[in-house]
Amino acid sequence: MSIKIHNANKRRKVARTAVVFFVSIFAATIFVQANEAEKEQPVKTRIPQINRILRDVEYVPDGHERQKLDLYIPPPREDSAALPLIVWIHGGAWLGGSKDMCPATSFLKEGYVVASANYRLSQHAIFPAQIEDCKAAVRFLRANADKYNIDPNRIGVWGSSAGGHLVALLGTTGDVNDFDKGPNLNVSSKVQAVCDFFGPTDFTKMRDFESTMDHDAPDAPEAKLIGGPVQENKEACKKANPITYISKDDPPFLICHGDKDNLVPINQSELLEAALKKAGVDVTFHTVKGGGHGFRDPEVDKMVLEFFNKHLKKGREEQPK
Repeated sequence: MSIKIHNANKRRKVARTAVVFFVSIFAATIFVQANEAEKEQPVKTRIPQINRILRDVEYVPDGHERQKLDLYIPPPREDSAALPLIVWIHGGAWLGGSKDMCPATSFLKEGYVVASANYRLSQHAIFPAQIEDCKAAVRFLRANADKYNIDPNRIGVWGSSAGGHLVALLGTTGDVNDFDKGPNLNVSSKVQAVCDFFGPTDFTKMRDFESTMDHDAPDAPEAKLIGGPVQENKEACKKANPITYISKDDPPFLICHGDKDNLVPINQSELLEAALKKAGVDVTFHTVKGGGHGFRDPEVDKMVLEFFNKHLKKGREEQPK
């Protein structure tokens, strides 16, 4: 009896082994086929089909190594009309960051030319070098609008964190000449729309809200930007604050900020919104519930597109061809 049971168990074991073997072979075959099918699919790139990508374009000839931009130009329209431009200004606490990461390239398929600009960091030069560079980049693009198929009257800017601060400054200093330095001074550095993601706007009030960073410290990013501790250099802060320059003729603003941002307090965007409203500027402020510093939200992406379409495209597409 024990011999029969042993043989039966042995047969069942062999059968189970065979099943496992054939299942494994089947699974492996399916895996290989799936991989081969995937290889046959067209490769999806982050940047859609475009006409030209121009890297490291000098917006200040023979200038600093950081005074360069990348330009993404979509195929021309059938009517050959010039296209609106979105300029991306990167963040990085004015200490780091790069034009290489440019979320604005998603707008290429929507018919925008996109530029992504580097600028001198605080270790290279203190403020106002950064806004001088951003303005020089805008002037360069406007001066070369025909060359790059850009409509010089439809330029929007978008940036996050330190980049948000700089695009807000671009928006509020369009009628200020103090920061226009360098080439192409015969054209304006004004912009027609500003999208500010969680940018600092009043350095002296950043400590009013809880933060994981001591913004008043001698080694804080804001201190390195202006050349000294914030509370000891209030005049320098005033010069760097976008709120200082607000006037009724500033372009429309879209401001987005997460209510859980523990680096740049949300009061910075609240202060900017209030000041813009008081001056009569068109401003939309969107709070990202639960959003931190560097939130990702598809609804915000849609909002940004609608904002730029409204202020850089509305009424243009319907014009006679």
